[in-house]
Amino acid sequence: MTTTLLLQFAITLPALLFSMTFHEVSHGYIAYRLGDETAMRQKRLSLNPLRHLDPFGSLLLVLTFLISQGTWMFGWAKPVPVNPGNFKSHQRGMMWVGMAGPLANLILAAISAFVLWWFFPNPSNDLLPIVILLIIKLNVILMVFNLIPVPPLDGSRIVGAFLTRKAYIKWIQLDQYGMLFIMFLLFVLPSLGLSILYLIEPVFRLFLPIAWT
Repeated sequence: MTTTLLLQFAITLPALLFSMTFHEVSHGYIAYRLGDETAMRQKRLSLNPLRHLDPFGSLLLVLTFLISQGTWMFGWAKPVPVNPGNFKSHQRGMMWVGMAGPLANLILAAISAFVLWWFFPNPSNDLLPIVILLIIKLNVILMVFNLIPVPPLDGSRIVGAFLTRKAYIKWIQLDQYGMLFIMFLLFVLPSLGLSILYLIEPVFRLFLPIAWT
């Protein structure tokens, strides 16, 4: 591993872990506000990344980063447990819980963009603006990717709120095939020239000062 790649990894991993943690805690917090205390009882309403790490998902983050020489990472955090039976409306409750994660990433990206715009309006090779830029990009990626309406991503929870009860039951059953859907998004679509980067890049640029675009 080169020094440059090691430095890139040392910067990227903490930023990604914090963004993923904030995303997951937001799910649990909204569930708590809606009457489900499952995440709180399991001590998952914590910004401590260690409480949210999935061993295999974390290992994949490291391996994909190293194998790709820092060009991309793939992995996941441990989903915050939610019991929709505690909601007044199963479908509406899961919609709000699902929206909370991408909204959290939107907030982090917006705050980071404001800091970049206010303190570093012009492109710079200094470490701090580069880190801020990275935080914006990671949160835009997490937001856009999770809003894709494919089970078990957050976008599927939003879609589920508008289905009939019968259709919704069939819809959530697709969660068991979630990893297959995600593999399709990450590996099959790009091979067909339909990478989700086409969605992420325009959104990412919306958060940048004009001089950075």
